[in-house]
Amino acid sequence: MAQSTPADTTQAKPAFNVEAATRHYLDTLTPAQKAKSDAYFEGGYWLQLWDVVYALGVAGVFLGLGLSRRLRALVARLPRRWQRTWAYAALYLLASFVLSLPLTVYEGYVREHQYGLSNLTFGAWANQTLTSLALSVVFGSLLILALYAAIRRAGASWWLWGTAIVSVFLVIGVAVGPVFISPLFNKYTTLPAGPVRDGILSMARANGVPAENVYYFDASKQSKRISANVSGLGSTIRVSLNDNLLKRCTPAEIQAVMGHELGHYVLNHIPKMLVFFIVLLAIGFWLVNGTANRLLARYGPQWGIEGLADVGSLPLLVALFSVASLLATPITNTIVRTSEQEADMFGLNAARQPDGFAAIAMKLSEYRKIEPSPLEEIIFFDHPSGRTRVQSAMRWKAEHLGDH
Repeated sequence: MAQSTPADTTQAKPAFNVEAATRHYLDTLTPAQKAKSDAYFEGGYWLQLWDVVYALGVAGVFLGLGLSRRLRALVARLPRRWQRTWAYAALYLLASFVLSLPLTVYEGYVREHQYGLSNLTFGAWANQTLTSLALSVVFGSLLILALYAAIRRAGASWWLWGTAIVSVFLVIGVAVGPVFISPLFNKYTTLPAGPVRDGILSMARANGVPAENVYYFDASKQSKRISANVSGLGSTIRVSLNDNLLKRCTPAEIQAVMGHELGHYVLNHIPKMLVFFIVLLAIGFWLVNGTANRLLARYGPQWGIEGLADVGSLPLLVALFSVASLLATPITNTIVRTSEQEADMFGLNAARQPDGFAAIAMKLSEYRKIEPSPLEEIIFFDHPSGRTRVQSAMRWKAEHLGDH
């Protein structure tokens, strides 16, 4: 007697071509739109280089042309060493801002308007820039004061203490940013009751996110870019979306974006990113310490710098960190891009809106190159490219066509 076999209860999935579906979305971008977004994003590659070249030029003004000596002479009459260090740091930050202003205006105002990405008048842009400067001078000078105290007291191991000090400032900044810093630039309010808010909170509850409120902010006064974010640490963590997302996107697209943002929370990306970047920071401090000491041994007398503990070495340290940051770009981008890709997959599973997610990826092409080469994506992209995101969404869709 023939043995019976269990009935096959699985159903064949309908035919679905992932690559064809991906190409369908990519081809919604006109050649002119693609050329514009490519030009904007690729221009950013060169700006990263020019930022470092400019930073080296600013350091040259301080060290080679004697601006650092003049600042030290200005603060020399202050009675205590910490006062002289703090005053020099504040004056250095102000002078650096002035020297860098032409590039700052081009990058932050002129270029953004050339590509139609900014809604700010020059006055409004200047107001926000000066607010950022004030924050930089207040908190940056305190950080520099603490770093030079570590250099004087810890000697050769100062770079370990420097890493710890910057890490503390970084953690505090992440924690207080949503509550005290972000509201200086945008107005944050709770999202009004309605289907959008209910859908986001339902998705949050389903994934164990203790969110009672969703915030939105008035980014449209600055640009038309759509965005959302998870910010804060511990009790200050909040999920926020900007008003452009509400105005320009469908409910399915909003769900897709917020699923991604909830993924950052559930996957603990903020504390993980802090750990990764603190490790990189320690490596950077170690490298900068060795390079700075060698340069000071050779050029210190010419620059009028007695040693690393002399606050006059600050322009040199800033220049070296600028170079180190540029060289670390592929590493830092890969770390961030990996977490973003993880959040993408979480969001697809949480929101179950693959077409909404693909549509959002295409809208982000306004300022992100949509189809980079694989090497280009690894080096320059801190988020998955549009093609990668659309393809991920279509692959997810292909695997869930038979779901009910």
